[in-house]
Amino acid sequence: MKQWDIWTCDFADAGSHPAVVISHPDRVARAPLVNVLIGSSQRATRAPRESEVMLNGADGLDWETLVKCDLMYLVEKARLYRHRGSVGMARRRALIQNVNACFGFTLV
Repeated sequence: MKQWDIWTCDFADAGSHPAVVISHPDRVARAPLVNVLIGSSQRATRAPRESEVMLNGADGLDWETLVKCDLMYLVEKARLYRHRGSVGMARRRALIQNVNACFGFTLV
């Protein structure tokens, strides 16, 4: 398991969804809990909102999938199953920028 991997996760409050691992590689390697972003379980039929990024087959998903960037989940690694793929470099940048914007993180 690595940062930017996409796995399937059974979220307690939302059911089965794609999950993008965003925790630092050190945490992924040593800790039983990781931070993930949740993706839509249904094919996206609209453009992403300001708080979302669209992933697709190039990232290992079966269809266009909206990933929410304004909410992080802390999940047990043991709950992640069925490795789907890995987020491509361009969309990693988009996810980082969107998470920063959604949480109001700035470098100033």
